Amino acid sequence: MLIAFEGLDQSGKETQARTLGERLTSSGYQVRTLSFPDYDTPIGEELRRALDGQHDFTPDVMQLLYVANRLEWLPKLASWLAAGDIVICDRYRASSVAYGEAQGLDAAWLLDIQRGLPTPDLTLFLDIAPDTAVVRKAKGRDRYERDLELLSRVRTSYRRQAEGEGWVLIDGEAPKPDVARAVDAAVSRRLAPPSAPSHP
Repeated sequence: MLIAFEGLDQSGKETQARTLGERLTSSGYQVRTLSFPDYDTPIGEELRRALDGQHDFTPDVMQLLYVANRLEWLPKLASWLAAGDIVICDRYRASSVAYGEAQGLDAAWLLDIQRGLPTPDLTLFLDIAPDTAVVRKAKGRDRYERDLELLSRVRTSYRRQAEGEGWVLIDGEAPKPDVARAVDAAVSRRLAPPSAPSHP
């Protein structure tokens, strides 16, 4: 099962993905977690330099790099899913659609360049206002995080995708325990019991 957390920065994706992973692991599931962008890969290093202002890539080039960063993980991702593991992603395919569409790119193209990546079984959209993101992280914001008009358009794209794709929309402005309960409820409805460990 592939579970994707989506939303603006500071919406709680990282916290909730980690909390969910810990809960599922303690319940006997084999869980793998990924966070995108992964700045530790060669392509991820290029992304970090661009976000820090060292490169001035156009929006389409940036999204191609984001997608390539996910594709770096495709062999492991595919093997985990084939083995029946639960894979939890902090950001995944929809983030390229949201941020790319917010910068004037075609949503259909943004989906097409990711057709080689597995489709999530469940997408959880933690919805917050751009102003909330600023309050939660006032310093050290990258070039996207500093652009509130861009973030408003990103949120609009996320909401459009959520409605059209049947995502679970969760109020990311709520207290963390309430968000965690909403996440657990959404995931529990879709999970089969954990497989019994195999014996030699």
